[in-house]
Amino acid sequence: MPAPTALRGEKAESPAPATQPENAGDDEFMLDLESAPPLKMTPEDQQPSARHLVHIETRKVPIPPHRFSPIKASWPKIYTPLCEHLHLQVRMNMKNKAVELRNSRFTTDTGALQKGEDFIRALAYGFDVDDAIALLRLDDLYMETFEIKDIKTLQGDHLSRAIGRIAGKDGKTRFAIENATRTRVVVAGSKIHILGGFQDMKMAREAIVSLVLGAQPGKVYQDLRTIAARRKMRM
Repeated sequence: MPAPTALRGEKAESPAPATQPENAGDDEFMLDLESAPPLKMTPEDQQPSARHLVHIETRKVPIPPHRFSPIKASWPKIYTPLCEHLHLQVRMNMKNKAVELRNSRFTTDTGALQKGEDFIRALAYGFDVDDAIALLRLDDLYMETFEIKDIKTLQGDHLSRAIGRIAGKDGKTRFAIENATRTRVVVAGSKIHILGGFQDMKMAREAIVSLVLGAQPGKVYQDLRTIAARRKMRM
């Protein structure tokens, strides 16, 4: 039997149990962040996400001098649909006599900038705001512009008479073309602007070409009435 002193020496040499924090739980563990390797960023992580990238485009539409004052007077009715519906940024550049459009990160429609440009360009051609705003709401509306010299080379009084034949007395001929073909026609000097659907613009253009080439207005009216009657039968 060993001596009591030897037993006491063995007990003193035995290691003491490790102490644990009072609040340590079974699921808690500690990380040594100082000895951890540095975090490496991949090229994909360093670049911003594609969904947050916005390609900013700007369009500038010049305004003719004779149309600048009417557009300025109707400006509240012009910028409201552009900003609220298409979410575009728009301003009137007084120095350069132009309307500038720009998309933003709030623009959701990819064709919004083109629609806004067509809308401003229609106003510059001379169309009313109520007629031009249809370009923002409908996708099957177009504009066409041509000159009388594209149909027939006329000068002086002959050109003036051709313009008068298209407009008619008090605009009666132009109104008849618009009502029969469901289009909008603007006669600006020797330039003709048509707003409407593809087939409607084609019929309006044929009527205008007939008048320029010298067809009798009565014959053109009869053709327009025939077109209107066919439309009613289709309806």
